[in-house]
Amino acid sequence: MDIVALFLTLLLGAAPVAWAHAPEAREPAPAWGAEPWVLALLALSMALYAAGLLRLWPRSRGGRHALLRQGGAFLAGWLTLVAALASPLDALGSQLFSAHMLQHELLMIVAAPLLVMGRPLGVWLWALPGRTAIGAAVRHPLLRLPWQWLTLPLASWLLHAVALWAWHAPRLFEAALASDSVHAWQHTSFLASALLFWWAVLGDGRDRPQRGGAMLYLFTTMLHTGALGALLTWSAVLWYPSYAATAGRYGFDALEDQQLGGLIMWIPGALAYLIAGLALAAQWLTDGAMTRKAQ
Repeated sequence: MDIVALFLTLLLGAAPVAWAHAPEAREPAPAWGAEPWVLALLALSMALYAAGLLRLWPRSRGGRHALLRQGGAFLAGWLTLVAALASPLDALGSQLFSAHMLQHELLMIVAAPLLVMGRPLGVWLWALPGRTAIGAAVRHPLLRLPWQWLTLPLASWLLHAVALWAWHAPRLFEAALASDSVHAWQHTSFLASALLFWWAVLGDGRDRPQRGGAMLYLFTTMLHTGALGALLTWSAVLWYPSYAATAGRYGFDALEDQQLGGLIMWIPGALAYLIAGLALAAQWLTDGAMTRKAQ
C-alpha cells in the first residue's frame, strides 16, 4: 500500500477498514473512551470554565464580544482534547505510529493555541470560592517566580523543543508504548510545553510578546519540528520496532507507517506554524493601521 492510500485509510477511519481486511485478528477495534482520571480532568476543566463564564457574564457588559470569542476558542480547544485523548484515535495510536503522530499534532498545534486564546486561568478563578485569597496566594513569590521563569519566551521555547525531541528518541518512545504511566507523562509534557510555547507567542491577554520574537519562535519551531518529521519520513531504519507487530493488521508495513507519521509532523505541522505567523502578522498590520488612523 502506498503512502497516499495509507493516509486516506487513516483519515477515513482505519480501524473498521483494517479489521474487515484482517480476519485473523481477534482484538476489538479501537473505541471511544479514556482513563477515568483523563475524563475527570476534561469534565472538571469544562465545568469550571462554564461556571466562571456564567459569573463573569453579568459583569462584562462592555466586553461580552471578547468573552464569547474566548469561550469559543476554549470550547474548540477542549473538543480537540477530547478527540485526541478520548476518541478511537488514542487506542489506534498504540497500533499505528501515524495515528500517534496525528494525536500529538492535535495536542500541540491545535488544542494548545486554542486553549491559550480561551484565557482559561482567569475564568477558572471566577468559578472558585474565595477567589480573592487564591489570587493573593498565586502572587506569592514561591509561585510567582517559577511561573515567571517558565513563561519566559526563551524558556518556554526551549522546554517545548526538548520535550518534542526527547520523547521521540526511540528508547523513550518505546517506553511510552510499553507503559500507560509513561505514556501519560509523554502526553502531559507535550501539552504543557505546547501551552507554554503558545503563551509566549500569543501573550497572556495583557502583556504581548515582542512581534519579532513571536515570529522567531514560530519560525524556528517550524524548522526543528519539520526536521524531525523529515528524518522520520526519509529514514530507511524503523525507529520504533513495537509497531512492526501491529502495522501489518492495516495492510502496510511499519516503515510505511513511520513515513506517514513523519509526513504528518512535517507538512501539516509546518503549515500550522505558517498560518499562525501569517495571522499574527495580519493582526499587527490591522492594529497598526487603526492606531495611525486614530492619530
